[in-house]
This record gives sequence, structure tokens and C-alpha cells, in this order.
Amino acid sequence: MTEAPTDLAEEVREQVKDRTSYLGVIDRLNKASVDKHWEAYADIPWDDPEFAVDPDDPRWILGEVDQLGRTEWYRSQPPEIQARIGLWRVATAMKIGLQFENLLKRGLLNYAYWLPNGRPEFRYVYHETTEECHHGMMFQEFVNRTGLPIRGMPRALTRAAQIAPLIPLVNTELFFVFVLGGEDPIDYVQRKNLKGGHIKHPLERTIMKIHIAEEARHISFARHYLKHRVPRLSKGRRRLIGIASPLILGWMARIMLSPPGPMVRHFDIPKEVVREAYKDGAHLDEVSDSVGKVRDLLAELGLITPFNRRLWKLLGIWDEPKVRRGPARTARPAPAGSALK
Repeated sequence: MTEAPTDLAEEVREQVKDRTSYLGVIDRLNKASVDKHWEAYADIPWDDPEFAVDPDDPRWILGEVDQLGRTEWYRSQPPEIQARIGLWRVATAMKIGLQFENLLKRGLLNYAYWLPNGRPEFRYVYHETTEECHHGMMFQEFVNRTGLPIRGMPRALTRAAQIAPLIPLVNTELFFVFVLGGEDPIDYVQRKNLKGGHIKHPLERTIMKIHIAEEARHISFARHYLKHRVPRLSKGRRRLIGIASPLILGWMARIMLSPPGPMVRHFDIPKEVVREAYKDGAHLDEVSDSVGKVRDLLAELGLITPFNRRLWKLLGIWDEPKVRRGPARTARPAPAGSALK
């Protein structure tokens, strides 16, 4: 299998100064999806003995980088219990990932449905949807091979989340904030773990590399879409995005980084241990850091105001953005009904 890159694509950092450069980004993303992509069952050697998933494999044991892995309670458990807890954490992250990507795919297709003929975003959206389908297949295959009763999102949250695919029908810019809210936190964690050498099992490492490589394109498109569209929005629509964004990002980051309830109950993890691992400053800093790039982008777009900054702080995801200068507004706002275009 071709080695997947672990650095964000250069276009993530490129400024979209006008429509020509925006279309150039889409062209490059489309070409990259053709030139370098992976298939769940063709590019992962699932039946290689080295890739077998054994719940008692010590390579699943959580290291010091994990908040739970640092606790005395966890370190005092037998190695096989430590391994099973670690595997449960990995499998839950993948299950939540595929559930989020299911919502994402449906939202992308709702967005693409209304695009007029000739719009370059159509082709890219279908490339991304195809890639997300393969991510969902490899995540679910991994979960199946653990043999653990992994549920992913809580049932009530799953029901509430079904509204997400409808967001593009009302406000496409807000939908792509939701996209970044799901993709950026997990990308942050995966890159940190991979760079730090904390991923020991070859199957997890392979899946993670594929996911990081293709998510770089997905994150790039969402960021450039917002850079291109937000400056043209009316004041009311900008205000709505500014208020809704911290709510979405705070919710999504906690889903991605918090301990799964079924795991806590299955292993009878004491409440005080959960509190120690996930309620202290280090974990809260991790949650805030995981949305840092999105926060900086929204600040760059002038969407963080003194009013909604209080929401960011209240939700525990605030830090001073690296970019505080909002973009120049165009003279004419987007026409009514543009959310479907």
C-alpha cells in the first residue's frame, strides 16, 4: 500500500483571494482524489496475521498521552484489562467517526443535489463522499474484528444528530462549520498520536494514515469554502454562524474526546477516576486545542464577536486566536436562497 502522508496539504493554508484561486483549489483537490486514494478492502491487508485484532494484545495499552492511561487506577489493572480498555477507546473513536461521516455524507449529498449544472463543487463533493464511504467501511470492519459491544454515540445524541444532514438545505456555511467540528478534533488527536509514536498496532496505524491523508483534502475544502463564502454573507447570517459555531464545536469536540459511557460501565471505572482523567485542566486544554484551527479560521473571517466570545469561554473551548483580523466585506451580500447553491 502506498504510504499516506501525515502532513496537512499545502492548500489548507492557502488564502482564497478571489473566485479564480478558489476554483484552482477545487481543481487541485479533485486531481488529488483521482491521483491518490485508498479503498477499504483493497489497500488494507485485513487477513495478514500481523494485522489481527487480539483484545489482549499489549499494544492496545494506553500510554501517558491518554488522560485515563495516566491514572493510578488504570496502571494498577492487569495488562489484559488495560489492553481491552485501550482497544475499546480506539474502537469507539472509529464507531463515532463512521457515525459522524454517515451524517456528513448525507449532508454533502443534500448540498450537491441543489447545485446547478457546471458547478465544480459537485465533482469534489462526490469524490469526498466516495472517500468517506471507504472510511466508514474500514472503521466498521475494525470495530467488527474487536468483538467488543461498541455503540458509539449515545442513543439520544444519535437521534438529535439526524438533523445535521438537513443543515445544508438552510445554511451551507453552517454545515461546513459542522464538518470541521467533527473532522478537526479527531484529526488533531490522530496526528498527535501518530507523530508521537503512540500507535503501536499496524492495523490502527494504517487506518489512521489513510484517514489523515484523505481528511486533509476534506478539511481543506471546508476551510476554503468558508473563506470564499462567508465574506459575502449578510450580517444576519454571519451573526447566526457566529453564535452557532461554538455550540457545534464544543459539542463535537467533547463527543470525540470524552470517554464512552458503556466502557466506563463495562469496566466499572470509578467515578473519581473518570473525574480525575476527564475533568481536570489537561483534558479541558486538549478539548480547546482540538478546535484551535477552526477557532482561528472563524476569527480570521470576523465571526467571533465580544458577545459570542462569552459562549466560547462558557463552553471551555476559548483561547486567543492567532488571527484576529476579519476579512473585508464585499459590497453585495449573497442573494436570498443562496444556501442551496
